Amino acid sequence: MPSDSAWMAAAARLAARARPLARPNPGVAALVVHAGRLVARGLTQPGGRPHAEAVALAGLAPEVLAGATLYVTLEPCAHASPRGPACADLIAAAQPARVVIGQRDPDPRTAGRGIERLEAAGIAVRLLDDAASATSLAGFLARQRLGRPHVTLKLAMSLDGCIALADGTSRWITGPQARAHVHAQRARQDAILVGGGTWRQDAPRLDVRLPGLAARSPQRVVLTRGAAPAGVTAIPTPAAIADLAGVLYLYVEGGAETAAAFLAADLVDELHLYTAPILIGGEGRRSLGALGLADLEAAHGRWRLAERRELGSDSFAAYWRARS
Repeated sequence: MPSDSAWMAAAARLAARARPLARPNPGVAALVVHAGRLVARGLTQPGGRPHAEAVALAGLAPEVLAGATLYVTLEPCAHASPRGPACADLIAAAQPARVVIGQRDPDPRTAGRGIERLEAAGIAVRLLDDAASATSLAGFLARQRLGRPHVTLKLAMSLDGCIALADGTSRWITGPQARAHVHAQRARQDAILVGGGTWRQDAPRLDVRLPGLAARSPQRVVLTRGAAPAGVTAIPTPAAIADLAGVLYLYVEGGAETAAAFLAADLVDELHLYTAPILIGGEGRRSLGALGLADLEAAHGRWRLAERRELGSDSFAAYWRARS
């Protein structure tokens, strides 16, 4: 029989489908399991309602629920809303045998109250503090705990760490498969940011150009102290990402000085590296500006490998910032 952790990992994978359509709410997933079989599932719907638990529980017979376990990636909400009932109350009324929760909700309107309400209704509750659930909720948790979006920095470079020729030419460092992968990543973000120099030199579209996903193009942001271009949000410093209303996931595409600024400020949570099998040499533009690193010891232990794959002739690696 699959363990609680295995079912929760499946729920976390399902939750990825809700990102970023669920905003401003977190993308949550719920599974109902009876006698070792999945009988229902749900995820947060576009616009944030209905919640995952309401979708999963809808239409299930009481005799099924009486022996079922509900797996949910985030603690069920305990606060009333004009947009819908509190999920803790829905679950208490449905009376599943058990509820297994991936992550406690740090929102002070719930923050343990959802669990208390379920236990008061006689439902057995298990809190896992599950890593897969935390990953699926990275943007929501960053907003609640750090007061800013979850930041992914993307770099596409040559084998020798260059992102462009000396004259700034960078189209194309990587091949079509890698570029399609980048567009898929863009579709999962709430906003995408480049530096003012990149904006002025390249005039990037910063959209999603995959069939059927054009509507998922994120909000465009430029790091500049100048005026905002039409249709684009301007912020003066990396720290100002905290002021991007409604943004849970931010994708930073460069250039080198912008990337270095976010890294030096320790604002990068996820690092996406696309490497092409080419060499540009000393004339090329480096992928990063100065980080202010004083010694090598400070560079170690900061990143852990999360994923690696081949994309045509290019390679992709994702690293997560190792934080306590």
